Amino acid sequence: WGSGICQCPECFSGRPTVTVSQSGDCHGARAAVPEIPGLLEAGFETNATIFALPELPQRLAVVGGGAVGSELSQAFRRLGSTVHLFQRRESLLDGRDADVSQALDEQFQAEGIIVHYGSTLRRVERHGAELILTYGDRHGESQHQSDQILVATGRVPNTDLNLGAAGVAFNNRGIVVNDYLQTTVPHIYAVGDVCLPRKFTHAADASARLVLKNLFFAPYGWGRSRFSKLIIPAVTFTSPEVARVGIDAQTAAESGARTIHFPFSRLDRAVTDGEGMNFLKVFHAAKGDRILGATIVAEHAGELLAEVTLAMVHGLGLNAIAQTIHAYPTQAEAIRKAADAYRRNLLTPRSRALLRFLSRLG
Repeated sequence: WGSGICQCPECFSGRPTVTVSQSGDCHGARAAVPEIPGLLEAGFETNATIFALPELPQRLAVVGGGAVGSELSQAFRRLGSTVHLFQRRESLLDGRDADVSQALDEQFQAEGIIVHYGSTLRRVERHGAELILTYGDRHGESQHQSDQILVATGRVPNTDLNLGAAGVAFNNRGIVVNDYLQTTVPHIYAVGDVCLPRKFTHAADASARLVLKNLFFAPYGWGRSRFSKLIIPAVTFTSPEVARVGIDAQTAAESGARTIHFPFSRLDRAVTDGEGMNFLKVFHAAKGDRILGATIVAEHAGELLAEVTLAMVHGLGLNAIAQTIHAYPTQAEAIRKAADAYRRNLLTPRSRALLRFLSRLG
């Protein structure tokens, strides 16, 4: 299937022609390329092309400090490249949790990754094998020399499919869908990066499953599912990893949710693994133990997050986690210890004093 395939409301033309009664669009997304003078002429790499380089660049300039930019900056630094990361924001990733940004910044500094915060790339020039990047920041305008440029400024949906011929509405964010992932043409659905704001492989998989359920099982009484009801985790695969599900620190502060901060310096397994600087945050309802979200910064944060995600999906609160025995010594104990902290916060001052007295007797 190629661009411009939509020729009429119900048929896709190529060879052969296919006529459908129900269809799904899953054409995905591609790397966004910012309009920077000279960039196209000078040449650049994206996450889709950089692994095909015939040799490791001695100097790599990374444009964009989101998930992909951060992951690949660290990867190429560890492979031996000198890495300069140009980030428009004043923090890495999305800046919604200062502790997360600080943890990554300290790790990048320790590894020798040079981050130019608050910087904007203004133009690119090629002089032989060398690339000259002109950028501006709070110090004014400067230049940087590099061997390769990696553009990591987000992704854009593949909507150049003549969708208007089929009556399917779209905009710069992708194909317009409702909560059942139906397009403006009810018998045409869209799934994955072409319509979702969070462009993750597992989110695309979940959206495809939802559409299949709504198409083939809802007519038989299984009910229709809404995409907004799904709880979708996200992991940035830096070292340490940054894993999130549900609300984040900024939303918790704005909504009045409670935050439990558990430092891994109090987790025996993390200390023996040399990872005591990592941490976990759990956000719960102001009244009760309902989990609203979590953020974990740890080497295997993605694996640790699964327990929290499972609890949220099935309505299990912090009390249920606190009552679950976790093997010792494991990283997963961090989740239970955070739940223990919630229960301790429920104690009155007199109860706490009694427990301290009993612990001294023990």
